[in-house]
Amino acid sequence: MTAAAKIIQHKVPGVAPRVGIILGSGLGGFADAVEDAIALPYGDLPGFPEAGVAGHAGQLVLGTVGKTPVAVCQGRAHYYEHGDASVMKETVRTLKSIGCETLILTNAAGSLMEESGPGSVILINDHINFAATSPLFGEKGNDRFVDLSAAYDADIREKLSTIADDLGIDLPEGVYMWFCGPHFETPAEIRAAKLLGADAVGMSTVPEVILARQAGMKVAAMSIVTNMAAGMSKTALSHEQTMEQAAEGARKVIRLLTAYLEGDV
Repeated sequence: MTAAAKIIQHKVPGVAPRVGIILGSGLGGFADAVEDAIALPYGDLPGFPEAGVAGHAGQLVLGTVGKTPVAVCQGRAHYYEHGDASVMKETVRTLKSIGCETLILTNAAGSLMEESGPGSVILINDHINFAATSPLFGEKGNDRFVDLSAAYDADIREKLSTIADDLGIDLPEGVYMWFCGPHFETPAEIRAAKLLGADAVGMSTVPEVILARQAGMKVAAMSIVTNMAAGMSKTALSHEQTMEQAAEGARKVIRLLTAYLEGDV
């Protein structure tokens, strides 16, 4: 059990979330859907990251959404902030320690799919680790050799797709390519990403997926499209644009997640 997990259990006796959620840029508002919420600042939890990016509140919210007890992380740290792909290791392992069987991740991403522009949502079904690093560098033992052949749980994807159909939300599936950041990609890199099979690009998520799969957690992830990838539109890329365009996609993701958690998870 992690040190942070012990603190959480002391501050919130009997806490037993089943689903952990890590919210990306612009999605902090999902925490408003959590009932009987108890918020713990990351600063009180050893190993949890400082929230160094606009749009990331930096707290853990415990409570329920519908029938499901949840642990919602408002904010993440990124590889580009520290040059360390393992910066979310304690967070993910703490979620597992306090009972989370499933981890749902969200992020802001650039789209390579012409039909999925800003404000749309892509359900991730696989990823490409273009950053070519791992949160498991330096670990010992055989469990560092994590099987990622089915990293994104097919049953959860099917449920989310059905919910999206019921809600009238377009939710295409696609492959997410992780770039290290913090700079945006070049048009040449995006052309290469297309050739390699990517449908969305971003600067997060993959390290958490690796850590969660090592821990035996089921994983699902969704990208909010905030821009077309470099070279696919005339709009200059910026983090301000990311935040501006996140709102419409965030509303869709909040509806999807709320409906999912209100059902039989």
